[in-house]
Amino acid sequence: MTELDDQGRRLLASAGSLRSQGRLAEAEQVYRALLAHAPDLPDSWFNLAWLQRHLGQYDEAIASYGQALQRGISGPEEVHLNRGVIFADHLARPDLAADELYTALTLAPDYPPALLNLGNLQEDLGNREAASETYQRLLALDPGNATTLSRLAGLTQVAEAGPMIDRLRIGLGHAAIVGEDRAALGFALGRLLDAVGDYDAAFAAYAAANQACRAEAPPYNRQAEARSIDAIIRAFDQPVTAAPAGDAPIFILGMFRAGSTLIEQVLAGHSRITPGGELPYLPTIARKLFGPELRPEGPPAPADIAAAADAYRMQAEAAFPGHDRLTDKRPDNFLHIGLIQGMFPGARILNTVRNPIDNLLSIYFLHVDSAMRYAFDLGDIAYHIGLYRRLMEHWRSLYGAAILDISYDAFVTDPEPNLRAMLDHLALDFEPACLDFQTRANAVRTASVWQVREPLHARSSGRWQNYARHLEPILDQLPT
Repeated sequence: MTELDDQGRRLLASAGSLRSQGRLAEAEQVYRALLAHAPDLPDSWFNLAWLQRHLGQYDEAIASYGQALQRGISGPEEVHLNRGVIFADHLARPDLAADELYTALTLAPDYPPALLNLGNLQEDLGNREAASETYQRLLALDPGNATTLSRLAGLTQVAEAGPMIDRLRIGLGHAAIVGEDRAALGFALGRLLDAVGDYDAAFAAYAAANQACRAEAPPYNRQAEARSIDAIIRAFDQPVTAAPAGDAPIFILGMFRAGSTLIEQVLAGHSRITPGGELPYLPTIARKLFGPELRPEGPPAPADIAAAADAYRMQAEAAFPGHDRLTDKRPDNFLHIGLIQGMFPGARILNTVRNPIDNLLSIYFLHVDSAMRYAFDLGDIAYHIGLYRRLMEHWRSLYGAAILDISYDAFVTDPEPNLRAMLDHLALDFEPACLDFQTRANAVRTASVWQVREPLHARSSGRWQNYARHLEPILDQLPT
């Protein structure tokens, strides 16, 4: 390691202090100064890359991780793992992600994080057999790992469900399985019990899994979310001053679990459309403008809107060079339609909608990130759906011509006329290839990874009736 002089030691101490305080942008600048002064510090290149990743500077993070490798960092497998995650999650390059993960495993064949990420990537790419083999390899290293077992259970077909159900129940019987591990196994058990038609047992498994999630996550604050919606409506009480017109993404949004992944995969078959998946650009911009609670104090300034549009386009072009029409499929972008229309005047928006009872049940039956705090309680989900409906009514009053509702239930029943309506709204010609979506190999990084690779079916429409007895107390809280 390079012997630091007094200036180098001061910069290193300052960078570490700023990072520990959460002042990431300042820490990133100090690490840059340190490495300009003393470049042969592989651990500092690693720390700089970590900061750049968390600041959304993904290409810069890849380069900084590369510097750490070139300068002989110990544990290079972790660097390749982190590069793989960036390529998969942020730069839409699953091929490069796979290269990094295989390199990590060449260096450390039994490196669990790389194996887990490889299995996830294989799932995203639709390679069920390879993913299963990877998870089996992980379980051979750590037979009691709840995350790996739950992922393997997610690949289990109905005909093979019995032994896996027994295995999950044995895992849940261990008192040491708590928190997120208990939730992961519980959701996996609920899915298989639902698949074999044991609905009462499935609901009990899902309820226990959600209870485990609630015990780990901060409680959902209905009043705080309502205040955020109120603030958005006040700030965007009329159309905002628009940025200069230009090419606009296609925004696919709506309630979570309402069919947005299906719609994007259908549109991905069009010769002019590039699927972007769940892009982080708009939520990042909104947090910078309005704070983490998304409570704008007034309409954004025209200069801020123009800068935001430029930043979005720059990131999109870097990730999807040469694209024609890019889809941005992020359900919670319904919060940002006012900002969308300011950044991209006339942008076309597809709002996916679904029977609210099925929608509620689908959310409750899925193991989601703890940031979705409303998802672990039926009453909270119903309340969140109500807030979503209220905000969408407001957006329609301002931008009705830009917004087209796409019914999941209508689409799976009769897809072609609904596809034609979508393409008309997007000013695109009809192409039959859009309806062959289940045969394409696009990477899918959502909970719908396997559903969207099946032929269209309507089995999920009306699914709530299997659980009517359990849902009866909540039905009068849902909007119609």
